[in-house]
Amino acid sequence: MKKSLIALAVLAASGAAMAQSSVTLFGIVDAGYAVGKGSLSNKTQLKNSGYNSSRLGFRGVEDLGGGMKASFWLEAGVNNDDGSGAGTSNNNQSLPAWNSADGKNSAINARNQGLTFNRRSTVSLEGSMGELRLGRDYTPQFWSETAYDPFGTNGVGTTIAFNSGGNVGVRASNSIAWLSPSISGFKIWAQTYMGENASTAAQNGDGNAVRFTYDQGALSLAYATSTVNTSASTAASTSNKTSNFAGSYDLGVAKLMAQSNLTKNTGASDTKGSLIGALVPMAGGTFRISMADRKTGAVEAKQTSLGFVMPLSKRTDLYTTYARLANSGGSAVALNGATTAANASSTGYEFGVKHAF
Repeated sequence: MKKSLIALAVLAASGAAMAQSSVTLFGIVDAGYAVGKGSLSNKTQLKNSGYNSSRLGFRGVEDLGGGMKASFWLEAGVNNDDGSGAGTSNNNQSLPAWNSADGKNSAINARNQGLTFNRRSTVSLEGSMGELRLGRDYTPQFWSETAYDPFGTNGVGTTIAFNSGGNVGVRASNSIAWLSPSISGFKIWAQTYMGENASTAAQNGDGNAVRFTYDQGALSLAYATSTVNTSASTAASTSNKTSNFAGSYDLGVAKLMAQSNLTKNTGASDTKGSLIGALVPMAGGTFRISMADRKTGAVEAKQTSLGFVMPLSKRTDLYTTYARLANSGGSAVALNGATTAANASSTGYEFGVKHAF
């Protein structure tokens, strides 16, 4: 009897502690069979993150009173097709540009750093004046690109209109950001990030970004711009400047999306990208459609993507995607790891399952 009472007391105390805790474990496991075809070589793979990026995360919030709260967010990328973790960049300098062929960043998927909180690693203070967020996080210009892409910058359907963004094309380490509250549908996201260089060295990896959004009913609009220093020495200053306009409108029968992107690298031709697409609820699921274009000088690639997502439950989805890419002007981009000759085409498709928890 005494042991039972002790056990009940321990459980009660544990329950009280857990009730006071707001820490949440969450994640996504996504895997798919993927095929890429080109004029030079084809490739077949079991890949991850074809619909949503696979991840494992922890987040929590504490109420500080007076309308203030503190929170943390630790989120790791997971390569569940082989069990490895996703790598990270610690100073915004060692991350190569986005790889449109695979729809991801090759350094992030180098599978040589174990499990890291590469997706997000932040601590925040939030109140009536907005949120102050410190750590590794998405960059504002990327958030527009993924939010207004019917494929969410995942899988073979990923937009090729993606801004390169230099070494902070998706996320920036050592960032300080302020996210404003919504005022009549308007919001601002301002961010600065550091390469953490000595004052006598080139300030490689330092940058700033800002995003303005307006959301009202079915209409959503966004403008974002960023500049990151890419200087390798103090002798000459080089930078990557990216900007994009994007918008969507929900008609009910379909959600229309569009975006226009521009990348300026010092000493190189500008890269322009555009996308139009839609999410169409139909047949018990959602069709995803997009047409995207990317052009640097005369070098151009155009991609058409079509996909379908079938929910099996609130947490589990089946998906399939097909994409075709046409090259011109010397472009040789291929899909799903295939290789193709300059000005030749490439196709890719995938079938997969996603489970969220």
